[in-house]
Amino acid sequence: MSKAIRIHQYGGPEALRWEEVEVGEPGPGQLRVRHGAVGLNYIDVYHRTGLYPLPGLPWTLGMEGAGRVEAVGEGVTEFRIGDRVAYASPPPGAYAEVRLIPADRVVALPDAIDDRTAAAMMLQGLTAQYLLRRTYRVQPGDAILLHAAAGGVGLIASQWARHLGATVIGTVGSDAKAELARAHGCQHVIVYSRENFVERVRDITSGQGVAVVYDSVGKETFMGSLDCLRPLGMMVSFGNASGPVPAFEPGILAAKGSLFLTRPVLMTYTAQRSDLLASAAELFGVVTGGAVKIEVHQTYPLAEAAQAHRDLEARRTTGSTVLLP
Repeated sequence: MSKAIRIHQYGGPEALRWEEVEVGEPGPGQLRVRHGAVGLNYIDVYHRTGLYPLPGLPWTLGMEGAGRVEAVGEGVTEFRIGDRVAYASPPPGAYAEVRLIPADRVVALPDAIDDRTAAAMMLQGLTAQYLLRRTYRVQPGDAILLHAAAGGVGLIASQWARHLGATVIGTVGSDAKAELARAHGCQHVIVYSRENFVERVRDITSGQGVAVVYDSVGKETFMGSLDCLRPLGMMVSFGNASGPVPAFEPGILAAKGSLFLTRPVLMTYTAQRSDLLASAAELFGVVTGGAVKIEVHQTYPLAEAAQAHRDLEARRTTGSTVLLP
């Protein structure tokens, strides 16, 4: 038997239960992985509350982990017992000491990246990769706006965008987070609790606006984000930390400068194994090359995942958080 965090009904952090589970042997195309570290991400909150429904209940949360292969199912040729691997992919089930996972959703880890670093970077780093390199391909000289710049995706994306030659404008909720964002690539930081981010962006860009807004906040920032864009700019809404974006009239996009709007998700960008491998290789390259530094700012025992969720939702965390089995 192994232990895992499961939910039996949707709800608050109190719905998370530390329970014994039967893992079993891997089936065809599967691996059994013993985790060294598990990532904490806002999508886990969406699964816990039912905003993003799970395949069924009870279910184990978690989309990201790193560890070693314990057993290999029939037909798997890419991995062997003992290999170090990581993933950031459905099906959920990472909040566990041991789990089964499809082998085609897993990538081999370079020796230079340890389990904690991998669990802190896979989902957030692959998200930064598709945002900066595929959804809108950031070019040298672009001005970009990144909300939640001191969060997990924010700290990675800020460094990466600066490395690409962009002018990075970030929003944060406190002075302490502002310092963190500056230290990770943001040339301009806006503390939204006391500054109007739309006015500040217009000041910083001399009224031109930014090429792209990366917005994981959702309802609270969406309309203001549109006002930060230059004509033909792109609004990338990739999260709902403050709640889902309300319905709006698409004609607004025309009135504000023929804007583009997209609502991407990582799972679409990595659905093909070739895309997953290419994205992971690019992420590993900027990390091992030193352009992007991954820092674990908080750790919790996996059994205390409920407290980790409380702190995440209360915005008491910065950067990446890792759960330790």
